[in-house]
Amino acid sequence: MIPTIQQRREGILALAYRDGHVSVRQLAEHLNVSQATVRRDLHGLSAEGFLEISHGGAAIARNSDTSFLSKSLRNQQAKKEIARLASSLVQDGEQIFIGSGTTCFGMASYLRPKKGMSIIVNSVRTALELQAPGIHVLMLGGQYRPERMDTVGPMAFESLERLRGYRAFLGTDGISQDFGLTSIDIESAHLLRLAARNARECILLADSSKFDRPALYKIIDLQLLSTVVTEKKPSPEWMDFFQKENIATLFLES
Repeated sequence: MIPTIQQRREGILALAYRDGHVSVRQLAEHLNVSQATVRRDLHGLSAEGFLEISHGGAAIARNSDTSFLSKSLRNQQAKKEIARLASSLVQDGEQIFIGSGTTCFGMASYLRPKKGMSIIVNSVRTALELQAPGIHVLMLGGQYRPERMDTVGPMAFESLERLRGYRAFLGTDGISQDFGLTSIDIESAHLLRLAARNARECILLADSSKFDRPALYKIIDLQLLSTVVTEKKPSPEWMDFFQKENIATLFLES
């Protein structure tokens, strides 16, 4: 069975964390994929700060210590559970937008069995993961960022401006009650803000490490959300906030 993008990335991170360095040839043999596919995955993981590209492979990023990598790998499971929960909110025949972040990307494997769906994406890797008979993918055009395998910029914004009637599933680099959803990247923040503004409903996917840790660029206020999906019950302060703002929460029962 050919591994999905998500499975490949998890396998690469696991080997890199164990050995410190991985080679393209080693990974291609281990994952049973081409070396070109491995290189694309390595560049994606490098863009997210997990790895540094080296000759013939990649190594653990120098600015990452063991605790950071360990946390990143643990969060992979949290992100998978969040993606599964979020996907349970989607029915056959729906129109949805999926953000290009890693947690939203995890939804793709759970959405493939669904029928009659139209899914808007600006991530090439998410579009590839969504290849299935019942899925119609709308890929936003624009400036292509090879390190992230996504599209941004005026052309992407113009394409998105022409779309309505969808539900938006959004990721974030951090959230706070006063500043809302945030991103470390101004281009992504702009695109997600437009996606949220044009959506009929906004659902946030955020693991617990994102709470009370806002990034630099604001996306939207939390009050624009209908639902927050996370891996565990938020703190009492956050639960009080969500109740006050009439925002539903979806998480794993303890």
